[in-house]
Amino acid sequence: MINLSSSEVQISSIGLGCMSLPEDYGLSQKIIDAAISGGINLLDTADLYQKGFNEEMVGRAIKGKRNQVVLATKVGNQLRPDGNGWDWNPRKSYILEAVEKSLKRLQTDFIDLYQLHGGTIDDPWEETLEAFEILKGQGKIREFGISSIRSNVIRKVLTEGKPATIMMQYSPLDRRPEEAAFPLIATTETKVLVRGSFAKGMLISKPAGEYLDRSVEEVKAMKGIIQESGFSPEAFLIKFGLLPTAVGSLIIGTSAIEQVQKMLKGYEESLTLPESIISDLKEKFSPNYYQQHR
Repeated sequence: MINLSSSEVQISSIGLGCMSLPEDYGLSQKIIDAAISGGINLLDTADLYQKGFNEEMVGRAIKGKRNQVVLATKVGNQLRPDGNGWDWNPRKSYILEAVEKSLKRLQTDFIDLYQLHGGTIDDPWEETLEAFEILKGQGKIREFGISSIRSNVIRKVLTEGKPATIMMQYSPLDRRPEEAAFPLIATTETKVLVRGSFAKGMLISKPAGEYLDRSVEEVKAMKGIIQESGFSPEAFLIKFGLLPTAVGSLIIGTSAIEQVQKMLKGYEESLTLPESIISDLKEKFSPNYYQQHR
């Protein structure tokens, strides 16, 4: 468990990404229960997922267990009135309006971690960050964060505000945060929430394909090294994701109880995986870099 910022909010090293939860409530309830029973306390959802239904499912599933979980959701993607898509809206007025709907769907009085679901350098950051500070003052949220892979955005937000978390993609196939984001964030109290740890399953069980600037051959070679490590792919990838100092937790999506069990087993196994195995992999493959938003 680590503390978020200087608050008393503590998060587990593994978080449950709720985006992939099945729309069958009974099954989703069992998946969430399995995660909580296994020591996972961080549940990550968003108002955009399933047009709000995901938040409703999560809220219903944690009823009676609210004090056992750290509830994280996101804001910024405003659904159109006709239901045909959404538009980006990081305005203060919208955030203050959207949080009320999320609180109602989640059946809670407060959100532990409220995250901006994206963002560009041209957004009105002053009013966006002001909205989060207002909500903290009102007790409707405990901490705020952003979800972004844009280096220029991360630098700006760290300069103008004090986000508890920044969510970004990171795996052996996507090492872009190593260049600038991780070193910068490591000098602050902010922690990274990693998504995409399993690289769409390509390094576990799904067929290899092109991934960012990685060729199929490169993905296959990396997968082979992971399989020959003597550890499960889940353990290897969890260890890889948690090693950087800046990282606080890995958000891993699941759609079945069996996946939760594999994730929990992989985490336990990762505790005995030598760091040298990760270092060896990194030496054999060059890192990739962001080409935009630098």
